Amino acid sequence: MRLLRLSLVIATGLALAGCMAEEARRPETLDLYRSLAQPGARVDPGTAEAMIGAYRHNRGLPPLRIDPDLQRIAEDEARAMAAAEKPRSAQILKAGLVERGFKAPGAHLTAGYLTFAEAFSGWRESAQHDRVLLDPNATRMGVATAFAPGSKYRVYWVFVTAGAP
Repeated sequence: MRLLRLSLVIATGLALAGCMAEEARRPETLDLYRSLAQPGARVDPGTAEAMIGAYRHNRGLPPLRIDPDLQRIAEDEARAMAAAEKPRSAQILKAGLVERGFKAPGAHLTAGYLTFAEAFSGWRESAQHDRVLLDPNATRMGVATAFAPGSKYRVYWVFVTAGAP
């Protein structure tokens, strides 16, 4: 009887731990599909870091880590594109990163994707954007969105990378 009770307690504990672990994963999974076409919505950098890290890992590359300076640059650029209601030049942004001392910068500026899942899928399917995602010299990243409700594209995306300082 005592062994039966102990087994029941252990089984219940394992079941609860499994539920808690599932619940802990759920917000990140749902964040992939959350519409960013609404006031105040922003891409979650941690979710992006995890997805891009897994993608790079599957191709034998180390993950990228969110860099606070690159994150601020991405956020500023996304807001500027939303205010102008049009995507800007990735080449100009990369040149600015070089001027600020970032090594081997990469960037893509896109618009129109409503969720991170859509954006990530589109980036992987574009040879130019995929090169930025899989740049072996990149170690750091920043990613941001901005919403412009009246614009053609509505959601503007900025993804920037750089090598080790």
